[in-house]
Amino acid sequence: MKSFLKVTVSSLLFTEFQIQMDRNSSKIRNQDLNPCIQESDASQKCLDTYNYDKSMCSAYFQSYKDCRKYWHNIMVQRRREGVKPDMPTAAERQDFLSAHGRKPY
Repeated sequence: MKSFLKVTVSSLLFTEFQIQMDRNSSKIRNQDLNPCIQESDASQKCLDTYNYDKSMCSAYFQSYKDCRKYWHNIMVQRRREGVKPDMPTAAERQDFLSAHGRKPY
């Protein structure tokens, strides 16, 4: 009886863990929540191309880091000003970037 209970509890915990991971991965791929999907994908592609030699992808990593820093600062500024949502939507970001002519990071 104890072994059955252990298996059932551990399988429940694993299922709960999988559900949490699915929620987190959907947030990462949501363009309204994550403004740096393009930079993230580019750095991952670079790692795949160069057999995970991180020294070959430092420019991509820096681009991703700059993107996160830039949009984090925008989010903090909007939060201070009481603008909702904290992170501009994908459409708002696209309009903003189009007005600048290029990415500011």
